[in-house]
Amino acid sequence: MIRKAKMEDMPQLRRICLAAKAFMRANGNHLQWTEPGFPEDTLPENIRRDELYVICGEDGAPHALFAFVMGEDPAYGTIYDGDWHSDEPYGTIHRMASDGVLHGTFAQCVEFCKGIMSHIRADTHELNKPMQHQFEKCGFVRCGTVHLADGSPRLAYELKV
Repeated sequence: MIRKAKMEDMPQLRRICLAAKAFMRANGNHLQWTEPGFPEDTLPENIRRDELYVICGEDGAPHALFAFVMGEDPAYGTIYDGDWHSDEPYGTIHRMASDGVLHGTFAQCVEFCKGIMSHIRADTHELNKPMQHQFEKCGFVRCGTVHLADGSPRLAYELKV
């Protein structure tokens, strides 16, 4: 089940983010989400903007989260070493995280987002091999490299349904 996240979910959301960070470190990605409190500190704003979702298990407890942000992402305005395949309006998946209890959460996220918008973009760190694999498994195409506001590069992906 996917539902909008609520402020009262924050303890579970922090737990999910910590598990996701540990997974990244165990899988060779020691450079993403290194800031203390990130992405946990950004989640309340995503909740206020009505763009944060949780994927719950049969017990009703959140086991994964993601933000689906509608509209242009400033970081995607310039792409290097490639091109976007479509200029149509899009939604962006950000902050995908799972505690590892449920399987297939990214595929569930993508199917949910496809029900809202037929053009989806996302990005990830070059060391985040598991996420790159999930993008490709779900039909995303790597389009090039974008730079975040702090200048750090991210591999850019796009899915056009």
